[in-house]
Amino acid sequence: VQLQASGGGLVQTGGSLRLSCAASRRTSSNNGMGWFRQAPGKEREFVAAISWNGANTYYADSVKGRFTISRDNAKNTVYLQMNALKPEDTAVYSCACSLYSRADISPGGYRYWGQGTLVTVSS
Repeated sequence: VQLQASGGGLVQTGGSLRLSCAASRRTSSNNGMGWFRQAPGKEREFVAAISWNGANTYYADSVKGRFTISRDNAKNTVYLQMNALKPEDTAVYSCACSLYSRADISPGGYRYWGQGTLVTVSS
């Protein structure tokens, strides 16, 4: 499975962006998907995850209430809607395909990773 993340860019504080993650094949429709981010000089951190059918979602406390993860299995695509963005959200955002059908907050549970898209939030 190859993953291609897109939708990053430069936005002002309080603005919104929607990230997309397109998978190369339908296999991803049976797997949980997740978004992670890595800011300069920091460790990669979990952002959001969704189960294979969208029934279960999890969010990092830092984004809860502002970000929404969703998926369209017919399009093999997962989305991350980001609202009320803050400068501390600045990072490279990567999507990943889980080994399992469930939503997983641990990066160890993910088998395939996309190359990431840069989100920059200006103050």
